[in-house]
Amino acid sequence: MNKYGYLRTVESWERDDGCVAPLGATWVETEQAWNFALYSRHATGVTLLLYSEKDFVEPVFQLRLDPLQHKTGRIWHCFVPLQSASAARYYAYRVEGPWDPVHGHRFNAQKILFDPFAETVFFPPGFSREAAWRPGPNDGHAVLGVLPRGEGPTDRDEAKPARHTHDTIVYELHVKGFTARPNSGVTPKKRGTFLGLIEKIPYLKELGITVVELMPVQQFDPQEDNYWGYMTLSFFSPHQGYALRDAVTEFRKMVQAFHKAGIEVWLDVVYNHTCEGDEAGPVYSYRGIDNRSYYLLDPAGHYQNHSQCGNTIRCAHPSVRALVLRSLHHWGEKMGVDGFRFDLASVFARGKDGSLDTDAPAIISEIGALAVQLDLRLVAEAWDVAAYLLGRSFPGLTWQQWNGQFRDDLRSFVRGDPSMVAALMRRLYGSDDLFPDGPGDVYRPYQSVNFVTAHDGLCLYDLVAYDRKHNEANGHDNLDGAADDRSWNCGWEGDDGAPAEVLALRRRQIKNFFALLMLANGTPMFCAGDEFLNTQHGNNNPYNQDNETTWLDWSRLEHNRDMFRFFREMIAFRKRRRSIARSRYWREDVHWYGANGPVDFSPQSRSLAYCLIGRRFDEGDLYVMVNAYWEPVRFHIQEGDVGNWRRLVDTGRPSPEDILVPGAEQPVESLDYEVTPRSVVVLERKSTG
Repeated sequence: MNKYGYLRTVESWERDDGCVAPLGATWVETEQAWNFALYSRHATGVTLLLYSEKDFVEPVFQLRLDPLQHKTGRIWHCFVPLQSASAARYYAYRVEGPWDPVHGHRFNAQKILFDPFAETVFFPPGFSREAAWRPGPNDGHAVLGVLPRGEGPTDRDEAKPARHTHDTIVYELHVKGFTARPNSGVTPKKRGTFLGLIEKIPYLKELGITVVELMPVQQFDPQEDNYWGYMTLSFFSPHQGYALRDAVTEFRKMVQAFHKAGIEVWLDVVYNHTCEGDEAGPVYSYRGIDNRSYYLLDPAGHYQNHSQCGNTIRCAHPSVRALVLRSLHHWGEKMGVDGFRFDLASVFARGKDGSLDTDAPAIISEIGALAVQLDLRLVAEAWDVAAYLLGRSFPGLTWQQWNGQFRDDLRSFVRGDPSMVAALMRRLYGSDDLFPDGPGDVYRPYQSVNFVTAHDGLCLYDLVAYDRKHNEANGHDNLDGAADDRSWNCGWEGDDGAPAEVLALRRRQIKNFFALLMLANGTPMFCAGDEFLNTQHGNNNPYNQDNETTWLDWSRLEHNRDMFRFFREMIAFRKRRRSIARSRYWREDVHWYGANGPVDFSPQSRSLAYCLIGRRFDEGDLYVMVNAYWEPVRFHIQEGDVGNWRRLVDTGRPSPEDILVPGAEQPVESLDYEVTPRSVVVLERKSTG
């Protein structure tokens, strides 16, 4: 019986031939043996190689599989007793087959190949990416799988927090970059590691974070020059560069610490391409095992490149679907994570030939079923290079989605662009144009993951400090990265010599962005360091900058405590009010206004007001006034009496008057309120029920 990737019983013939499932290497405790299973439809020969912990060139055991004995359908398999290879610690394969690129075949029997289903990887001292792409053998230089002994960690995390709802605050961070600098205050040996994050949990709790979304932590190619981690090698193993010794144990310890603090852990996962790149890339695994099955190819045998990373995984193929599902189950069940953000998730909607199928792609349904089983959150980045499926176009009807339209519209409005009032209303309301409120397929506003910044593009401070990108350090002549971030430098490019009034305006604009993010219906997310004005000096694509460009500079926290306070209190304000982030749209509970009268939708309008009724949640009402104009605007408060309203937020005021803590709210003395240039004001009317 096969359950969750383990062999529970073994039939007599399987001791001779091996078992077709589960894929990968499986330790069978009752037999003191390993079962190996490898999918390859087009291979003509497969040899299993087992290595000791001392010699990574000469295997201590090898078995050339006989297809008449060791193959069932398209799966090659065998059974190896421990007594036959007692010194073995690692394993790999040689796979033979045609070299016929025009028809999609790139077999190379000289290459040592890593098992895609290996749950733990090992890099020998001589590991070499170059040896994997250049002609000739790479014995001793190839990544290997670790032979399992026992079933590994299977205990569920008893401290796993309840799923957050209206109080969800998502914080995207890079494991290394968050604590790499000495001024992070983390124990020196733990900087840039899973364990280092544990030491920053008190900081995250103070800020009000309820979900950490970790940029890729699956093992990526350590020699590929991709600091972000979006070049996955193994979909099962935690990245060893983030560990002191044992990446699996340390990752689980980190997750358990977050859970104990009531914080969920989501992973940014990359199932749309691998680190093998295009035709000139290395042969680590997938390409050499069965290139045509694992990758999308065009009729001439070239890689379809919907990822802009050289290749695209063939997610409609049964073997790839099995790989993705096993990987997700592994991270959810064994490693304890709470959710996944899927990079370029529209790739899941591509059929076996690369064409789009937005009706019912099998892999999206299968992932959805797994999420129900394990209580996992699913978040899609619903686009790739050639497909933009944001909102109802994405076939995962219950998935959450990164809302790139929210990002673009808020950036344009706060910058002061014309004709943006209607768009701002849509985004604050929950983006029901993208996630419709019935009557057919009914979406929920929390499915919109609202953000102004993410790892892609400028960070929040740079968004108000630079008009153009400054990516020269990346080595691509400043041609990489988005050409237009909808940024505005407030009148001065960068920091050098910036006048005081420019610096003050930048701080106010950042407060405006964050206030609107916290006021919007949906699920808010922001980037680590935005709360203390971290800068990447205008680099909007620092994917290969493993240095102080991307490592958070914690000295800026000390210099910008007022901004940290604003973020912290704005988060607390949102979490106290269930009327903002709802499971349904605001509907009749919101009344929209202009500065004086109805909403002004004219192109020159840059102001908006609304009243959000909190009665159904036994909360007070909110009156919000937004002025993106460069001159003050006098608003008339169009609901209630002058004695009803108290000021909570005014981004035009200096700290600590910019946001007032509970009990310190200030009464409004007139129904006419002058909102200073480029400012957001929030008033509260206490509940009378």
